[in-house]
Amino acid sequence: MTAWFASDLHLDPSTPEIAARFLRFLAGPVQGARSLFLLGDLFEAWIGDDDPEPAHRRVVAALAALSASGTLVYVMRGNRDFMLGERFCKDAGAILLEDPAILTIAGERIAVSHGDGLCVDDRAYQKLRALVRDPALRAGFARLPIEARRRLAAEAREGSREHLANAAGYITDVNAGAVASVFRGAGVGFLIHGHTHRPGVHRLPVDGSERTRVVLGAWHDAADVVRWDETGWQLIPCPA
Repeated sequence: MTAWFASDLHLDPSTPEIAARFLRFLAGPVQGARSLFLLGDLFEAWIGDDDPEPAHRRVVAALAALSASGTLVYVMRGNRDFMLGERFCKDAGAILLEDPAILTIAGERIAVSHGDGLCVDDRAYQKLRALVRDPALRAGFARLPIEARRRLAAEAREGSREHLANAAGYITDVNAGAVASVFRGAGVGFLIHGHTHRPGVHRLPVDGSERTRVVLGAWHDAADVVRWDETGWQLIPCPA
């Protein structure tokens, strides 16, 4: 059975072409698949499961339809949509994954992650990451009026753009030691993640054996995704 992996769609009302591409992907190549794994940053900003934004609701409805057709839909929180919660999963017919998560695909155990936890050289970001994943902070944010949440999310995106513009390239990429730790801790030889917007396939030795790290692409570019079936896996541009 076929499994699809995608990440970093950054869906936003200001980029309807990306949403349209994703909806075509769901209605086309993913139809009939065993599973779809969305590994974080599905949305550019998810301010809470009660957000009525019509563009987002169309995506939620499409995921629910895919789930109802028999495809298992899995989602993972990213740095832009860390507020995804139980109501979203219920509305979308999705299953929330921890980060990292261990899966078995076509008989092989693999690890999946959003990838931002691997960028440990960016110490300022890691402090922010720990903060926004605090349950108390998430609960407090959810209690704010929607417009206040929208404003804070816009300010956070602007701060993120400034930080990335001023940070060295190596800081915003994964750390080799952090990657090796995931392989060791999970006991796997294969890792799929997103976040860095640097799609590619990397072979690296860990404890004397070769491991494979596959990086998914961002959807404002080629939208590189992984297709995995009984014949093996491929990192390919989104076929929609």
